[in-house]
Amino acid sequence: MPISAVVFDIGGVLEIHDDALFPDPWRERHGFSRDRLDAAFDLPGDPAIGEVTQVEIRAHLQRELSLSDAQVDELEQDMWRWYVGELDRELYDWFAGLRGRGLAVAILSNSGPGGREREACWGFEALVDVLVYSHEVGLKKPDPAIYALTTERLGVPPDEIAFLDNWLPAVKAARTAGWHAIHHIDTATSNRTLEELIAR
Repeated sequence: MPISAVVFDIGGVLEIHDDALFPDPWRERHGFSRDRLDAAFDLPGDPAIGEVTQVEIRAHLQRELSLSDAQVDELEQDMWRWYVGELDRELYDWFAGLRGRGLAVAILSNSGPGGREREACWGFEALVDVLVYSHEVGLKKPDPAIYALTTERLGVPPDEIAFLDNWLPAVKAARTAGWHAIHHIDTATSNRTLEELIAR
């Protein structure tokens, strides 16, 4: 069947994350070991499926690390700056042109509370027909149910969906769901592979 819908991940695909921004620079400025910071991020619920709120995450980190209000503010700012990253402009522009070619377009992202609001700066909602954030639907990749949900919302058969993700378990799960899933390594290769898939 021809491809009628294209689905992209966000982090590591449409957004480029710079690990030089977080967490090590913040950790080093405040004198925390990597193990202590990692332990503090052992949250009382999974933010990717909406089990904890932004307020609860902030309070947990402040308590576990004994941070002042100013320090936890700085932690949040650095974390969000890393989370949102920078656009892969070439990939974004290619993705943004798909609706004009008659294709349905979706984003499927493992996300945390606040992700939609922070990533609003990129205009993703205006770009797509379907936007699935894991923390909003209570499911996350590679759970088969999140692929079924996205397929249902797109309203097309699974074998008409092309998918791009940089996380291999999510790619493998999408293939099991019947999608044409591509493991994102670099922009040029992904663009070429997707074009070949759409042209079949």
